Amino acid sequence: MKRFALFFVVLLLVGVSALGGAFVGATIVQNAQNRALPEPITIVQESGSQNGGELFVSSSDISTTVTEVVELVEPAVVTVVGEIPGQRTFFGFTNEQEVSGSGFIISTSGYVVTNNHVIEDVNSVFIILSDGTELEAEIISRDIFADLAVLKVNGDLPGVAVLGDSDRLKPGETVIAIGSPLGDFRNSVTTGVISATGRMLDSGRGYEMENLIQTDAAINSGNSGGPLVNLAGEVIGVNTLVLRGSSGGSAPAEGLGFAVPANTVRLISEQIIEKGYFARPYLGVYIQQVNPEAARRYNLPVQWGAYITRVNTSSPAEESGLRPGDIIVRVGEISLTEEKAFTNALFSYQAGDVIEIEFIRSSERSVVPVRLIESALR
Repeated sequence: MKRFALFFVVLLLVGVSALGGAFVGATIVQNAQNRALPEPITIVQESGSQNGGELFVSSSDISTTVTEVVELVEPAVVTVVGEIPGQRTFFGFTNEQEVSGSGFIISTSGYVVTNNHVIEDVNSVFIILSDGTELEAEIISRDIFADLAVLKVNGDLPGVAVLGDSDRLKPGETVIAIGSPLGDFRNSVTTGVISATGRMLDSGRGYEMENLIQTDAAINSGNSGGPLVNLAGEVIGVNTLVLRGSSGGSAPAEGLGFAVPANTVRLISEQIIEKGYFARPYLGVYIQQVNPEAARRYNLPVQWGAYITRVNTSSPAEESGLRPGDIIVRVGEISLTEEKAFTNALFSYQAGDVIEIEFIRSSERSVVPVRLIESALR
């Protein structure tokens, strides 16, 4: 009996100790959870509800770098709206047409950057700020070869964007595109990465768009002219175009967006703001690109070059002796190839430079010196 009583007492003590330990452990865990979780917001159902009880909603403050950058840059992003006048056609006059794109404020003085193709052919233009305010805008000048334009507005501005250094971009870097797709969804945000830098695309106007930034951030119609932003909140490009597939009828492609680099934007916009226009070197010729197909079809002596179709009166080209039918094969030190078109080679120089133009006339090569002059679209 003594042994049984002793065994019972030991068993009782063990049981009590186990229950006490479990209680203490549960209390510690509960206190830790209460400290880790945010204080809940209690929402009590309205009186008269058939189902009584309380709904607990977490009040966690979730914030990321992307949201912080968007909050910083978004006030400077605008929607650009232009009006194209009616045109006379075979069926009569067409109605006026409204076009839209995006842009962003780069100066407290009211200067706005957008794409040239957004405001091309419009007879009036205005911008819509992030808060919905509409302001009339003046087109200061544009550069069709970089597809950039600078506008000017007057009024209270909610923010100014900062241009970053696009030369420091690396593939894989996270970027944010902000704009107004389709003109209706103002200040929409998409994210992606830098896919590549230094891309070249045929403009379809006889020259190549060079040194473009490629990104997979979604860019749609209406995003043109909007900023491409890095995670430091700096604009590193101006969204310009997107490719859906090649002209050869290949399968459609996604995630092929392109932007004009910020350093190009800075160079052109600063000169437009200072002078009222951006100067390009001027030779004074109209050309047709020579490629292997054209060379084969017309039995030309070179595979790549620029066939002169017209020479402007009193131009540097006329003064140097160039004439229609000549085929330019070298501009300065730059030979014309598949990778280097005539216009891009010419734009590697500045007004006032004296360069050599190498050309072929009647199968004979010749070289003439030319002093380039200033030309601008004003």
